Amino acid sequence: MDYQKQMLQLHLRANPKEVLLGWYATSSDLNTFSALIQNFYGQQGDGTWPHPAIHLTVSTVPGKDIEAKTYISAPVGVTAERAADSCLFIPVPHEIKYGEAERSGLELVAGAKDREDRSQMLQTDIESLERAIEQVLEMIERVSNYVSEVLDEEAEPSSALGQFLMNTLSLAPKVDAQDIERDFNNHIQDVLLVSYLANTIRTQIDLSNRLATAALTMGTETSTTQESGQKGNQNQKRGNNNNNNNQDRRQQNRSTTEA
Repeated sequence: MDYQKQMLQLHLRANPKEVLLGWYATSSDLNTFSALIQNFYGQQGDGTWPHPAIHLTVSTVPGKDIEAKTYISAPVGVTAERAADSCLFIPVPHEIKYGEAERSGLELVAGAKDREDRSQMLQTDIESLERAIEQVLEMIERVSNYVSEVLDEEAEPSSALGQFLMNTLSLAPKVDAQDIERDFNNHIQDVLLVSYLANTIRTQIDLSNRLATAALTMGTETSTTQESGQKGNQNQKRGNNNNNNNQDRRQQNRSTTEA
């Protein structure tokens, strides 16, 4: 439990606006260990007290659908020795909500279930846009067919569904098609401008790197040439000194012979 406390403190230090709600487990079984952990998270101080801790179970059995359940707990009449690992789990209703970004990720992961290798290729932005437009067109066609069937008295009307459709249509902006096309073209031009600037900056950086590399290479070659020239001059001086020494020795030998 000390590990749980330390991890909770570190998480709250990095995310001070978040609040502890409870804990989760990848199993639907409820046992003594579940009660022990539930009482730990529902205690005073670092727990969720005075609110009950929420226990989320997610079934991850291979070959079966993922099933999620939520519970809160209530104390039961047991001895003081068993109070820490005893509680009554009470099921509570729940609703799964997610944003558009999370939905795209979940749909991408779920698409791998129909493949033998359980892999899924990432889609480009254009492919994602195309898929989203196709889904919107399918929903519009389905709603249009339903409305036509209701008008032809082939389907039973629903006042709740009709009210929902009216509220949805009332949120649609009243914009002319020409204005939408003009705004879309302006947006495309902005995107192309940003792409052009990005490519220009990338080219400039690449050119600067190449110029810097060329300068370093030329500097190394110049240093090597200078060192070679200095070594040649030193060797030439040594050769001249050796010739002078040989001439002096010959003159001394001649003088000795004449004497």
